[in-house]
Amino acid sequence: MAKKRIKIFRELHASLRDALAYEKGQQVDLRATDLPPAPRKLRPRDIREIRKALNASQTLFATFLNVSPNTIRSWEQGTRRPQGADLKLLAIAKKNPRVLLMA
Repeated sequence: MAKKRIKIFRELHASLRDALAYEKGQQVDLRATDLPPAPRKLRPRDIREIRKALNASQTLFATFLNVSPNTIRSWEQGTRRPQGADLKLLAIAKKNPRVLLMA
């Protein structure tokens, strides 16, 4: 935890130095933020396991994800695949299913 705090402090300190340099009219190098990799595609079995980890019916699971129960059925049967924000939310839920109960 302490190493993470030191890293955050160093990044914040560097950002403040850059902001001061910018305010003085100096040239500032822009840094790019590393984005996490896109979530991998989930198999129907993976989606079912996430739902069962919550002990939820398809209807209740659909409510957690703000999608229709038909969408959950389609995902679990493999006729459709989650994409975009749904896939990202499922990837988060796969690591910690209880997070869906907190939202």
